[in-house]
Amino acid sequence: MIIVGGPQGTAGRRFRRPHVVVLGNEKGGSGKSTTAMHLIVALLREGYKVGSLDLDARQGSLSRFIANRAENGLDLPAPRHVRLEQSALDSVAAAREEEKQRFDAVMAQMADCDFIVIDTPGSDSNLSRLGHARADTLVTPLNDSFLDLDLLARVDGQGQKIRGPSTYAEMVWEQKKRRALADGGSIDWIVMRNRLASLDARNKRRIGKLVEELARRIGFRLAPGFSERVVFRELFPRGLTLLDLADAGTSLTLSHVAARQELRGLLDAIGLPKPEEGAPVERRWTEPVPVPNS
Repeated sequence: MIIVGGPQGTAGRRFRRPHVVVLGNEKGGSGKSTTAMHLIVALLREGYKVGSLDLDARQGSLSRFIANRAENGLDLPAPRHVRLEQSALDSVAAAREEEKQRFDAVMAQMADCDFIVIDTPGSDSNLSRLGHARADTLVTPLNDSFLDLDLLARVDGQGQKIRGPSTYAEMVWEQKKRRALADGGSIDWIVMRNRLASLDARNKRRIGKLVEELARRIGFRLAPGFSERVVFRELFPRGLTLLDLADAGTSLTLSHVAARQELRGLLDAIGLPKPEEGAPVERRWTEPVPVPNS
């Protein structure tokens, strides 16, 4: 287990307990870590105290993102971060119990945070299920393709009808029941259609129709995601997000402005809770007047 401390929000305690946001999807390359990092930085810049937990120790994309951020020489807000490894015990039962104890200990360490953002692996694992079961908000990035849609639902050969929920949807349903039995809580499940093509292609419309039908059938909300943009690949090596460009001395291009609008749309659609008590949040994310580069 690796713990990294960082500067936190400045407005004091505002929640009775942390609100847990889980980024979940049993498929790699869907944009979980990029989305997680942007949510983390947006919350930090709103003045909240944020913890982050990487359950995908093998891939470790979120952990590398945060490490890159710490090494770029800029004075940027950062979360209190933990990278949690899988148990090395041979016994499956013993390994699961050890992972649960480690996970619970980390969550207890972060009990003074306003938000905890958890990035999960692109595969089914005990740690992933532990994270999902603690979610208040579950965000599932979904690339706009029938291959990615198969994660949520089985579709007929013509791509016209849904035959039933698929493996990940069934796992989420199990964790919803587990959460309800544990503390009577509920999971607000949000699917964000990510990496949308700019053209309104036929496949895009068909997938959109199927996802809307699936949302009604298995109970998730839809949110707009991010378009496919080069800027996201360029930001990772420096640990930056779209909200850090001004601090990094980068002039905003039209693509940057459009991407920031997509981020604001995602945050509005997720609708994370507002402070319940204490002083108002010291907001540190202000929208600059863009001066696009041609």
